Amino acid sequence: MGAAIARLFAAEGARVAALDLDADGAARIAAEVGGSAHLADVSDPAAVGATVAAAAEAMGGIDGVVNAAGILLDRPAAETTPADVARLVGVNLAGPLYVCQAALPHLQAAERATVVNVASMAALRPVVGMAVYSATKAGLLAMSHALAYEWGPTIRVNTLCPGIIRTPMTEYLFDPAHPAYETIPGRHALGRAGEPEEVAAGALFLTSDESSFVSRTELAINGGTYR
Repeated sequence: MGAAIARLFAAEGARVAALDLDADGAARIAAEVGGSAHLADVSDPAAVGATVAAAAEAMGGIDGVVNAAGILLDRPAAETTPADVARLVGVNLAGPLYVCQAALPHLQAAERATVVNVASMAALRPVVGMAVYSATKAGLLAMSHALAYEWGPTIRVNTLCPGIIRTPMTEYLFDPAHPAYETIPGRHALGRAGEPEEVAAGALFLTSDESSFVSRTELAINGGTYR
C-alpha cells in the first residue's frame, strides 16, 4: 500500500521519501519514483527521529506525511501474547505518533501541511478474531482526531479507513482454502476487494488542495463493506 502511495504522489510531482523496515523494498521504490529511501523501525522513536531528519534534509523540508506502516494479527484475544500486543501497539499506534512528532517542526515550517494516517475499517467496526489489531486502529483514529485540533489550523490531519485491500499482508485471505475467500465478494457492495492504488487515490485527495477544508475526518475506502 505504501508503495502505491509513493508511486502516485511521485507521478503527481511530489518529492517522496520512503521509510521502511525493509531497506531493499524502500530502495526499490525510491529508485522507481526518484525519491529517497530510509531504513527505520517506526516503533523505535530514536530511529524515527533520525530518519525523519534525514528525509527532511533530502527533500528540503516536509509538508505532508502519510503513515501507511502497519501489521496485522489474525488471532483470537485469548491466544494473543504480550509480545503480540507490544508489537501491534508499537507499529500501528505508537509508530505513527513517533513519525508525526519527528515531522512536526518541518510541518509547522510549511505554509500548509497535511498528515494522513492509514487506519482500517476495523477502527470503525472491530473484527472478530482481531481484537488487538482493531484496538490499535481505533486508537490511531482517535489520535488523528486529537491531532487535528492540536495542530490546526495550518496542519490538517485526516484518516483513511480501508476495507479489505489486496496487499502482501492480506494475501492469505485470497487463498481458496481460507474460510474468508468465498465471502469477500459478498461482503462488499462493489462485489470485490480493493487495490492499493485505490487507497493511494484517497491519500492523494486528503493531501491535496482539493481537500483544503477537510480535517479531523475519516475516509472509508471499503467498496461498500456492510458485514
